[in-house]
Amino acid sequence: MKLVLPRQRELNLERCKLMAILNITPDSFSDGGKFVGVDAALRQVATMLVDGADIIDVGGESTRPGAVLVPLQQELDRVLPVIELIRREFDTVISVDTYKATVMTEAIAAGADIINDIKALQEEGALAAAAKLQVPVCLMHMQGQPDSMQQAPRYQDVITEVSQFLQARVQACVEAGIAPSQLILDPGFGFGKTLTHNYQLLARFGELRSSGLPVLAGMSRKSMIGQLLNRNTSERLAGSIACATIAVMHGARIIRAHDVRETADAIAVAQATFFGEQV
Repeated sequence: MKLVLPRQRELNLERCKLMAILNITPDSFSDGGKFVGVDAALRQVATMLVDGADIIDVGGESTRPGAVLVPLQQELDRVLPVIELIRREFDTVISVDTYKATVMTEAIAAGADIINDIKALQEEGALAAAAKLQVPVCLMHMQGQPDSMQQAPRYQDVITEVSQFLQARVQACVEAGIAPSQLILDPGFGFGKTLTHNYQLLARFGELRSSGLPVLAGMSRKSMIGQLLNRNTSERLAGSIACATIAVMHGARIIRAHDVRETADAIAVAQATFFGEQV
């Protein structure tokens, strides 16, 4: 199970990889404002790589519930200089967290390797841009839009409906000329899901692997942990580690997280225990 990256490289997903979150935003729900500016971002990347990150996920627009939309040029101004310097300074895989076609195109040109799209290439021009770029794409499920997605999410069966949506997007990608071997699936924990929906998804996470495609789990510091445990954002490490461990047990191939060192340890222990891997 390998993703073909730009510049004649590959990402082997036989072992679960850790995607470290680098938000170049002032208003992200957990770390907004901490890494705004190139110097702060690069220092954080260096730390995350030492701590065990395999992928650096660069985002220039918050998608927390109720987040304000960021103009295209502002998002470009935030992410492109950082991606260019990461590519120059570090030998790592870079993903760009965006749903805008122009940002996808320019970020890949600047040195990014993977598109991580919360809207699963449904925005205008995104599918065509990804097909032209021929890079790996992560397709995420979201019910509604970030500004309204948590108002009243409803499902008859959350795992069935999420799976059906993702498979429909896979088919759209294949028809557009994207190889299925270049696709990653993300059920979108916290994106248009109630607390119950999120834990139903986690309990049945393994069912998402029926397509044979790698599945990403991103639950780090999210409200599904805070609401359950009555913990604020800075107190959700233990819950985040528990969620990541359960996802690895159910076959997640990528864990997206803020707390890199601790999550890397949890992934290693889970894989050694359940899959006999020494990493």
